[in-house]
Amino acid sequence: MAQHGKIAAPADGKKIDWRAGKLVVPDNPIIPFFPGDGTGPDLWRASKLVLDAAVAKAYRGRRLVWMEVFAGLTALKHYDKDTVLPQETLDAFREFRVGIKGPLTTPVGQFKFVCLECAAELPERPERCPKCSSEWITPRFRSVNVALRQKLDLYACVRPVRWFDGVPCPVKAPEKFNIVIFRENTEDIYAGVEFEQGTPECRKVYEFLTKTMGKHIPFPDSGIGIKPISRTGTRRLVRMAIQYALDHKKPSVTIVHKGNIQKFTEGAFRDWGYELAEEEFRDRVVTERELWERHGGKLPAGKLLLKDRIADQTFQQLLLRPDEYSVLATPNLNGDYLSDAAAAQVGGLGIAPGANIGDGVAIFEATHGTAPKYANKDMVNPGSLILSGAMLLEHLGWQEAADLVVKGLKGAIQAKTVTYDLERQMQGAKKLKTSEFGAAIVAQMDAKSPVAA
Repeated sequence: MAQHGKIAAPADGKKIDWRAGKLVVPDNPIIPFFPGDGTGPDLWRASKLVLDAAVAKAYRGRRLVWMEVFAGLTALKHYDKDTVLPQETLDAFREFRVGIKGPLTTPVGQFKFVCLECAAELPERPERCPKCSSEWITPRFRSVNVALRQKLDLYACVRPVRWFDGVPCPVKAPEKFNIVIFRENTEDIYAGVEFEQGTPECRKVYEFLTKTMGKHIPFPDSGIGIKPISRTGTRRLVRMAIQYALDHKKPSVTIVHKGNIQKFTEGAFRDWGYELAEEEFRDRVVTERELWERHGGKLPAGKLLLKDRIADQTFQQLLLRPDEYSVLATPNLNGDYLSDAAAAQVGGLGIAPGANIGDGVAIFEATHGTAPKYANKDMVNPGSLILSGAMLLEHLGWQEAADLVVKGLKGAIQAKTVTYDLERQMQGAKKLKTSEFGAAIVAQMDAKSPVAA
């Protein structure tokens, strides 16, 4: 691809290939990126500095070749004023396979228009935003993040959650917390099958459910949403979670669900997860029932334990006994709640990385919002995006560079050279700007000698 419309592929890079279910990565892979809205550009500048430095320190002859694509505010600036996710951005991610993104504005309320500069929601479309004077006003839209996942079939949201020594957090033993959450990304209520109360469509659905299907809906003035969870979607998500656990020598995978109430969706998610494990990983997996019935409660060496927990119980367990869990596989909504709650236990979303991964395409992302009031102030914590970049490097198979990123971040935190969000909670810490924090991470990498490519 020489050019996708307004997106130009760098001539000095090569495309990542996909063969036999695996990435084939050149020494100079082209990586699509967009900085994001609000604080995104500040975060991206620091993150790019760290990622480029890690690769340069770890290898001779390798580098990341960045290619900017457009979504959110940057899309409005390059395309017409109603385009927040251009088709050529989707095409670029499909073709180049691995990308990274900053945070994007997601409208919440019932307003008709939204300002992508400050996230103000507006009943009418003014020439300029009355809050920040920006001209970047667009019709209210569903989440660009959700659209990316669905259109590119990035069916697994992967969220590692761990504590970094020195990060202030609300729990007594954060060092016990080291889990990876695999959240199904395309189904559940996020499929967007909703009917607004009072519309003819909603009345039809209500009448069909109550009169034809005999279902009880207490009030006819209800909005109605449909929650699809499929065998196909469940099996591929659980397959990825189990394979990850085996590859990384994790002790267990826990299927999280609300099957005691939602028996044919979340209960089926649990059942299909066990079904997949028994069909494809039978010689490598022991279920919790088998653990006690056949092995006296002792997991055989080299085996992976597969268990399940009710969603609300899992919230309690992650507070009281987090070290009993290593990989979670969840439906969409439960995973959304759990991943943010888990991040809070180890210091918050500022150091919580994430990825959206499908078969042959992956996008790594900051997991927090745009924080528009801090835009262009060079003050927010870039840790989430930087650690997501480390996940990207690991995904490429460039583990040495990924390890340097983590080492640098650990060192900067332990040296108490951090951004304001951490500095205000750490006695004797030095407050750094976003850009300075990126430089501090690079300084802490301290690679002894480059690794041969």
